[in-house]
Amino acid sequence: MTDLRTPVRTGAAHRLAVLVEDALGAPLPVRLRAWDGSETGPSDAPVVVLRSRRALRRLLWQPGELGLAQAYITGELDVEGDLAEGLRAAWTSARERGAHTPRLTLADWARAVGEAARLGVVGPRLPAPATEARLRGDRHTKARDRAAISHHYDLSNDFYRLLLDDTMAYSCGYWTAEDMHPADAQRAKLELICRKLGLTAGSRLLDIGCGWGSLTLYAAERYKARVTAVTLAREQAAYVREQVRDRGLEHLVDVVCQDYRDITGSAYDAVATVEMGEHVGDDEYPAFAAALHRMVRPEGRVLVQQMSRGANAPGGGAFIEAYIAPDMHMRPLGDTVALLEAAGLEVRSTESMREHYVRTVAAWHETLERRWDEVVALVGTETARVWRLYLVGGALAFEEGRMGVDQILSVRRDRRSASGLDLSEAADWYRDLV
Repeated sequence: MTDLRTPVRTGAAHRLAVLVEDALGAPLPVRLRAWDGSETGPSDAPVVVLRSRRALRRLLWQPGELGLAQAYITGELDVEGDLAEGLRAAWTSARERGAHTPRLTLADWARAVGEAARLGVVGPRLPAPATEARLRGDRHTKARDRAAISHHYDLSNDFYRLLLDDTMAYSCGYWTAEDMHPADAQRAKLELICRKLGLTAGSRLLDIGCGWGSLTLYAAERYKARVTAVTLAREQAAYVREQVRDRGLEHLVDVVCQDYRDITGSAYDAVATVEMGEHVGDDEYPAFAAALHRMVRPEGRVLVQQMSRGANAPGGGAFIEAYIAPDMHMRPLGDTVALLEAAGLEVRSTESMREHYVRTVAAWHETLERRWDEVVALVGTETARVWRLYLVGGALAFEEGRMGVDQILSVRRDRRSASGLDLSEAADWYRDLV
């Protein structure tokens, strides 16, 4: 009599595990459950569920990160338990494979293809999920940049209201306490930026890539600064204009929906660009840095808050560039500092906020899961799964140091090389932050 508790070693999961372990040169890092009910792998590991053969077909046509992401987004592949732990196990395995890459022989490849055929996986390429960005034209033309920004930021203001706190700040917060509320962390970040920029009543601030206006509104309300807020996203511009009207700030804030390359103003007391520089592009960044220098007055200040990544992986990654932020480019902090200095700005302070982003993204993810049904009703299951994967993967990237984020404060010196900085004021930047 057959013992039904004994796993069937000829099941799809076991046959796939052999192929995966051959490719990795290491034991399976996760538990695997296939569409036929077969299961194998460490009992205490996250369970990767292959709900359909289509998931493997995607991997045959698109091996690696993008194929896995497509299968997850469509629900053909899922993870039971902690998704972050599943991704962590996959990254650990990838690092080990990078150090000890096995050489697959022609016979190995033939066996893999034969096994795929026997499992019924082989077939025509599947269409990409509808949520994938489909941009046309050369990178970083004004038209393509507008489409790239719209893909991410024009998803809908209602969606971002669900995801973000009441500041509507979609950038790294500044956490000064373990039990800090996410909105307070964002206000602490905004206050820190205003202090670093030396804002006072009447200061002229240019906010490039203003998002939903968190910095613009804070600087106008708290510091009575006169702010020009620039965004390329129509939904964002409409939201900020509405907030300006509701708060009675029309005399202090001007909202402009345009490309940063079309900004004609100059002699601003301060310029801020918060997590917008990642969208500029590598070849275009020198001109962007030169524009920052041109727009600020002598002895004025420029604050760039920007994500960074190692020189060997400067993009956002295949998944992020396909589904979240097309054409994104990040570089090491030192390279950005060099580009700003080459444009004539003197960098006076850099501050890493990497660990702050782990908490910020974790807070967004917690909100996403808590309001999951509302998110699905608004944007659909596929988009919700895109964002779950994005937020979990993003938090892990910052946690493991594969990505960083930094505040870079620079000045435009005058003809006498004066910076306009009081040498003692840095001591007050961090005093009594929210």
